[in-house]
Order: sequence, then C-alpha cells, then structure tokens
Amino acid sequence: MYEIAIEDTFDAAHCLRDYDGACSRLHGHTYHVRVAFRFESLDDSGLALDFRQAKTVLKSVLDYLDHQYINDLPEFSSQNPTAEAIAKLIFDRVKNDVHQTYSVSVWETPTSCATYFEDDD
Repeated sequence: MYEIAIEDTFDAAHCLRDYDGACSRLHGHTYHVRVAFRFESLDDSGLALDFRQAKTVLKSVLDYLDHQYINDLPEFSSQNPTAEAIAKLIFDRVKNDVHQTYSVSVWETPTSCATYFEDDD
C-alpha cells in the first residue's frame, strides 16, 4: 500500500451557531489542510498519483472556500462550519476527482485539527 499526501492553506471566516463561547462570534482562520491518498499499486512511471494532479484538485476545492464567510455557503446553511464539517466537505469534493482519497485533516490553529476519513468496511 502506498500513501501520498499534499498540504495547502486557505483563509476564511465563520462563527458557530448555538455555541457557548467566543467561537459564536465572527472570527477567521488560516486553515491548514492535509489530504492523504492511498493506492495499492503504482502506474507504469512508478507514481501512485502525480502530485501536480493532486494539488490541482485540492486547489479547486480550496478556491471555493478561500476568503469566504463559510456560514453563507449552501453546505453550511443548517450545519455548523466546524473543522470536522469542513474536513468532510473537502474530502467529498476531492474524492469526486480522486477516488483513492483516504483522509482530510483541517487545522484551525497550529495545534488543533480535525480529520475525516471513511471506514474501509
């Protein structure tokens, strides 16, 4: 099994509804995102996935989120824009293009991250 990963960042604002704390107020983050892909084999050139292709797919997803008030996006009209929910949104969109997407981690701060992945079952 092979695993490759790419990382990137985007800037956005959000607030958490029905949350008792400072995060209920409008605030922003420079989100750090890591996407991991898993492959059982390599292609004829010895690659699991071209990093350029992976970065292009991730960039298109992050461009959708970058400099947005995330609460205003349709995906978060009734769901809180938590790091967990953002990780799942990124996972689903990247997986549409690269089916071997394994996990997505989203950091709101350098020390706090949420990861989404699906069971192999």
